[in-house]
Amino acid sequence: MTRSLAFEPRLIGVSGLLFAASAATTIAWCASMSAMDMSMPGGWTMSMAWMRMPDQTWSGAAASFLRMWTVMMVAMMLPALVPTLRRYAAAWADTDGSPVGRRVAVAGAAYFSVWAAAGLALFPAGAALAAIEMDRPAVARAVPVAIAAVLLIAGAWQFSAAKARALACCGSALGHGPAATAGGRAAWRDGLRLGVQCLRCCGNLMAVLVAVGVMDLATMGLVTAAITAERVAPAGARAAGAIGVVLLAAGVVALVRAVGGA
Repeated sequence: MTRSLAFEPRLIGVSGLLFAASAATTIAWCASMSAMDMSMPGGWTMSMAWMRMPDQTWSGAAASFLRMWTVMMVAMMLPALVPTLRRYAAAWADTDGSPVGRRVAVAGAAYFSVWAAAGLALFPAGAALAAIEMDRPAVARAVPVAIAAVLLIAGAWQFSAAKARALACCGSALGHGPAATAGGRAAWRDGLRLGVQCLRCCGNLMAVLVAVGVMDLATMGLVTAAITAERVAPAGARAAGAIGVVLLAAGVVALVRAVGGA
């Protein structure tokens, strides 16, 4: 048995435990925060994830959001990431003497550090926009139309050449074979490269999550399923197209409702 095959049960087991823990924690956070969500002019609900609690500093609020975001990303991205890590281990496991588990763990940590950085960059913009929406009812009433626009743009992006290129590259962004023999630093670079490529690939789907409700469990589950399907399914391009059709239809429905309720 090769080292990559021997390592596979450990990868599946550890990934399963991480997924279960992160999903359970995310569900608990969403349940606790949903009771504090605020109804806004225009008939939508603002997530308290963007808000600073009375006893928090802004740095504390940012740290709290980053913690929730990172755990949520682990739960959402692991189903699509594990097959890539399996291929990564198999590609180089027998080319040198490096520990397989350490190499994969470093690459995985680097991958999620990219998503953590995205969350850290996202929070100030989200918090500032939430403050404007709270202060200006006219802006808040325009949010349903903005959500519809995000859905339509995200759906159209599913059919773009840029999306097709990103999807094709996403699974091959990690190092392979003899080139992947430089130890932990190379594994970290591999993970960063995969994280950046993945962010480009499914950034439009994450935009849908942020627009519809960053801590909305139903949206989170649907986006996770979409990301996994287009990355893991044998016919990934077809899955991406089907997801695009669903997003466009949802955008049209959301726009009709927003205009009708204005």
